[in-house]
Amino acid sequence: MAVKELCLTQKQIDCYRTDGFLSPIRIFSKEEASRLRSELECFEAAHGLVMGTPYRNKPHLVMTWVAEVIRNARILDAVESILGPNLLVWGTNFFVKEPYDGTFISLHQDSTYWGLSRPEVLTVWVALSASYRSSGAMKMAPGSHKLEQLPHVDTFEKGNLLTRGQKVEHGVDENDIAWIDLAPGEASIHHVRIIHGSEPNSSSDRRIGLAIRFVRTDVKQVNGVKDYATLVRGRDDFQHFQHEPRPKETLGEVEVAVHKQIAEESFKLFYQGTGREPTFDQ
Repeated sequence: MAVKELCLTQKQIDCYRTDGFLSPIRIFSKEEASRLRSELECFEAAHGLVMGTPYRNKPHLVMTWVAEVIRNARILDAVESILGPNLLVWGTNFFVKEPYDGTFISLHQDSTYWGLSRPEVLTVWVALSASYRSSGAMKMAPGSHKLEQLPHVDTFEKGNLLTRGQKVEHGVDENDIAWIDLAPGEASIHHVRIIHGSEPNSSSDRRIGLAIRFVRTDVKQVNGVKDYATLVRGRDDFQHFQHEPRPKETLGEVEVAVHKQIAEESFKLFYQGTGREPTFDQ
């Protein structure tokens, strides 16, 4: 049996259960993080900034290097420590803030519009560049994951990187906020219901993060849309999601067609009830 590379300690697991997040965790070396950043920026040199493309959402379907990241043993071992041995990646998203561009993320809970049946869901947020308070790092309200699902209002604010600009209707004391500072190659883990957000990037470098959404295989979609996920560890005895194929080449013809089909279903969920369509002009 293979030795687990990064099983969390009981102390770390208890911290996650109490606070709703865990940070920082070293996943990649600075050199590995630099290589991954170069992969993204080579893509951008040819196709434009990723935040202005459909591939900011579910890039693991069209970028072979992202498909490798979501299967990284260090990540999967840490997630297994919390969610158990049978793991699906339900989604991936790039969150890139250019220097001084004013983009931000309002305080919200991830679970609000995802339509997932149970909160056995977490995000691993991997920093490919420095993510500090000055560059728009995430901020979290410790323990807020215990508040259950809270009401949100859709704002569609300019510069808000969330699909609907959703904002939680719950007061958060700024004195209680925890800032999630990450060096390149480090990651944080956060619960699907924790209240979190981020401020604009006021540094001179880009802030680049890759969010990986993990669910247990017994979780299902309840909002009436066809949903997809990638099995990355263990077995799926429930088959609640259509399984996604692993890309064989970056932006290959087949991969682009698969991404388009699956992304269209995803956007039905994210924009459900708004009468709006996705745009890629952030």
